[in-house]
Amino acid sequence: MKYWIGYLTAGIIAAVTWALMRLAENFGELVDMVYPYVSRTLQGVLAQWSSAVDFTLWQAGALVLLIVLVASIVLMIVLKWNPVRWLGWVLTGAAALYLLNTLTFGLNYYAGPLAEDIRLEVRQYGVQELTDATIYYRDKANFLARQVKRDANGDVAFDDFETLALQAENGFHNLVYKHAYPVFAGSTLPVKKLAWADMYTSMGITGVTLGITGEAAVNPQIPEVCLPFTMCHEMAHRMSIANERDANFAGFLACTANEDVQYQYSGYFMAFRYCYYALAGAVGEEAAAATARVASEVNAELKHDMNAYTELFSSRRSDTATRVANTANDTYLKTSGDTAGIASYDAVTTLLVSWHYQREILPTITQQEKVFDPYDESQVDLSGIVHAKEPTPTEPSGGGVG
Repeated sequence: MKYWIGYLTAGIIAAVTWALMRLAENFGELVDMVYPYVSRTLQGVLAQWSSAVDFTLWQAGALVLLIVLVASIVLMIVLKWNPVRWLGWVLTGAAALYLLNTLTFGLNYYAGPLAEDIRLEVRQYGVQELTDATIYYRDKANFLARQVKRDANGDVAFDDFETLALQAENGFHNLVYKHAYPVFAGSTLPVKKLAWADMYTSMGITGVTLGITGEAAVNPQIPEVCLPFTMCHEMAHRMSIANERDANFAGFLACTANEDVQYQYSGYFMAFRYCYYALAGAVGEEAAAATARVASEVNAELKHDMNAYTELFSSRRSDTATRVANTANDTYLKTSGDTAGIASYDAVTTLLVSWHYQREILPTITQQEKVFDPYDESQVDLSGIVHAKEPTPTEPSGGGVG
């Protein structure tokens, strides 16, 4: 029996985790009322604690656990421990870590969508709506691409990582106090640099946020043009916005609300990139013609940055490492409650198109509609009403008969 205690313990922990997730899934409204606020407060406390050091604590902890694991394998061989019993306790440790992550952050996957918190009506879109949004974001990116500093090669020359990280707070502050979005009232402490960046770059990973330590970390090797956006994306996770689609949209909002032109450009650059590739991937002649039309008016600076973004990842990324990382991330997201998995990243396009419609198109439609005035006699049908005063006929211009 003693050989199976580890498995039994791991099973109990896994069952508790599963039960919590099913409760959150079935009582999503109740979770949304309480858990995100508790989690956001906890993440802020943990972020404050972990900010005492410059390196990421969870990476240091992962290294320690790896050393302990290797040492335990050596001891198992030397001391002839029972491998079945050893594996049971390894599974117990893994289950305990997953439960801890679920308690501190993971149940946010079952909370309501970000769109509800920011009063955004999400709508399904067709090719025309997507084209209109893509043109809007392209024009914004075109303009801002010429406002940011560049080096002799034409590459963007943003501030260093630490300076950019400090500036990210501004966008979230404006979202909370100027746009009245309290969902972004979480920790705005600067993100950290991911250690072992070469490894993460080879896997195509731009950033990681871990709820256990409240640390938002970003890969410093990613293209500069998307660095501010990624910083805001990871900070949004730390604000208990778990879904990748919502974190991407939060990153866009925080960038475009920032007073720094570097952040504004990064936000509109990524918004255009998501919409453009969604349009390019749409089926049909209409979509193909729209894609060509949109691409024809991308200016030289924006085109340079788009190409540089693609070339950096394609030159440094390993197909095998990326495939493994994507599989692991997809499994984690789906297991945790984000049913779309890694496809959730690209799903931000729906929010971007809806945002464009609600902020840019809908106001113009509303302005064109004539507001009904009950005191305007020309708008009221008085026929059949006794003693009603008929509207005075308007005389034709010109006055006389020719």
